[in-house]
Amino acid sequence: MTESVLLSDPDRSLAVVGALARLGVTVSIDDFGTGYSSLTYLRQLPVAELKLDRSFTVDLLTNARTEAIVASTIDLAHRLGLRVVAEGVEDEATLCHLRSMDCDTSQGYLHARPLPADELLGWVAGSAAPSPAH
Repeated sequence: MTESVLLSDPDRSLAVVGALARLGVTVSIDDFGTGYSSLTYLRQLPVAELKLDRSFTVDLLTNARTEAIVASTIDLAHRLGLRVVAEGVEDEATLCHLRSMDCDTSQGYLHARPLPADELLGWVAGSAAPSPAH
């Protein structure tokens, strides 16, 4: 669920997310940080995960303000019992820095390009293969 959806009808969003949580569905806030984030939603919505928008990971290594925002968002999410997914990770240096900040997981071109559904199983099988010893 994107921030913009949450903000467009907050009362309905709260009701729907609450109903999904009661069904055991895990809900993530996608593109977190790009809209008009409200800490009220983090307090009220029974979400399990924040997906930090790629606009923050792209310049994580070159912009001190961005780094501070990412670090504080990860800390806040963890204090609220939420997982954090960093979107748009494209290089090892960014991944390493996110790991040092205790980011839970990442997604992006570093890991894989988008795939058609019929190619996914082959990619998973290839990714799970043991690495040759060097």
